Amino acid sequence: MTDHDPAGRRPSPPARPHLITSDQEALEVASRLAERFVLGASERDARRLLPWDEVDEYTASGLGGITIPKAFGGADVSNVTLAKVFEILCAADPALGQIPQNQFGVLALLKDMGSDAQKARIFGDVLNGFRIGNAGPEKKTKSVAVSTTILRSTAGGLRLTGRRFYSTGAIFAHWIPTRAIDDEGRAVQVWAAYDAPGVAVIDDWSSFGQRTTASGSVEFADVPIDPGLVFPVWSYADRPGLAGPISQLVQASIDLGIAAAAVGDAVAFVRDRARPWVDSGVSSATDDPTIIHSVGSLYTDLHAAQAILYEAGETIDRVAQEKVTDASSAVASVAVAEAKILTTEIALAATEQLFDLAGSASTREAHNLGRHWRNARVHSLHDPVRWKYHLLGKYELTGAYPARHQWN
Repeated sequence: MTDHDPAGRRPSPPARPHLITSDQEALEVASRLAERFVLGASERDARRLLPWDEVDEYTASGLGGITIPKAFGGADVSNVTLAKVFEILCAADPALGQIPQNQFGVLALLKDMGSDAQKARIFGDVLNGFRIGNAGPEKKTKSVAVSTTILRSTAGGLRLTGRRFYSTGAIFAHWIPTRAIDDEGRAVQVWAAYDAPGVAVIDDWSSFGQRTTASGSVEFADVPIDPGLVFPVWSYADRPGLAGPISQLVQASIDLGIAAAAVGDAVAFVRDRARPWVDSGVSSATDDPTIIHSVGSLYTDLHAAQAILYEAGETIDRVAQEKVTDASSAVASVAVAEAKILTTEIALAATEQLFDLAGSASTREAHNLGRHWRNARVHSLHDPVRWKYHLLGKYELTGAYPARHQWN
C-alpha cells in the first residue's frame, strides 16, 4: 500500500527529461522555472497545495541531473552553479525548491561510495526522469543518528522494515533511500522503490513552515530490496568525502533564497504600500532615513552571505579536483559552515525585519508575507547553526577536523 496523497495522486511514470549540458544552461533553466514557480507560491503555502505539476515540470527541465558526471552523460556542473540553482528556485518557492535537496545529497554520496555498476544504473535512472527522495531520521530515538530500521536477509531475499520521518521529497519520488542496520549490525543505505510492496509514504507533515515539502513519514513493512541498491555506509565512515559539505551547501542555498525573497518583498512593500512614520517629516516611506539605512544593511548582509556561499562552492570544487583527504574534506566542511552561519542569520533577520520596515499593513493575511519567516525559521532548524560556530572555533583553535556526517 502506498499512501502518497490524500487525493490518491502518485509520482508520474518517468519520462526522459531535457538534457542540460552546461553550467550556463542550468542557470538559465532555473531562472525560467523560477519565473513560473513564484506565481503560485503564496497560494500553495496558504492552502497547502502540494506542487505535483511543478515537480513534474522541474523534472522535465533536466535540473535533477546537472551534477551527474560527464562520463555518465550529465553536465557535471560546478558546486557554485548547484548553489545558485537552489538559491534561484528557493527565492521563488523555498518549499518547492527544497524538495530535490536529497536527490543531490545521495548523488554526491553515490560518487563517493558507489560501484561503477551502481553509478551507471542510478545516474542513468535520473537522466531518464527518475526522482530520488529520502526517508529521514526516526522519531523518538535519543539521537537523529540512531536507527531501528532493519535490513534482514531472508529465504526470499532482503527485506526492509522500519518507520522514518522528515522524508523530504519521498512523496514525489520514484526511489526512496534510507538508513538501516543490516544483519551484522552495520549501517547501510538502502533504496526502496516507491511502489514496492510494503512501502507507505504518509503525508503527515504539519510544520508551520516549508508546508508543501510533505516531509512526513515513510513506513517500510517487509519491503523487498534489490541487493544492488544497498550501500555499505559503515565501510566509508572513516573515509574522507564531500557528500556532507555538498549537502550542507544545498541547505545554505535554500536559506539564502528565502532571505532574497524576503528582502525583495520588503522593498516592494515599502515602495508601493507603506506609509512614512509620523515623526519622519517625509512624504514617502522610501525617503524615511531609518528605512533607507535598514534596507542598505539588509542588502549588505545578503550579498555578504551570497559571496561566502559561492566561495564555499568554489572551495568544494577545488578540493574535488584532487584525491580528497582528511585535511581537504575538513577545509570544505569549514567553508560551508561559514556560509551556513551567514545564510541562516540573514534569512532570519530579513524575514523578521520585513515587517518592521513594511509596517502593520504587511501583516494582513491576504499578503501572506509571514510565510517567509515561517519558512526561514523551520528550514534553518535543519541543523543548529550554534554548532557551526563550535565547529569553526574548534578547527581554528585546535585544528580539530569536523565530524563526518551529512550535517557537516
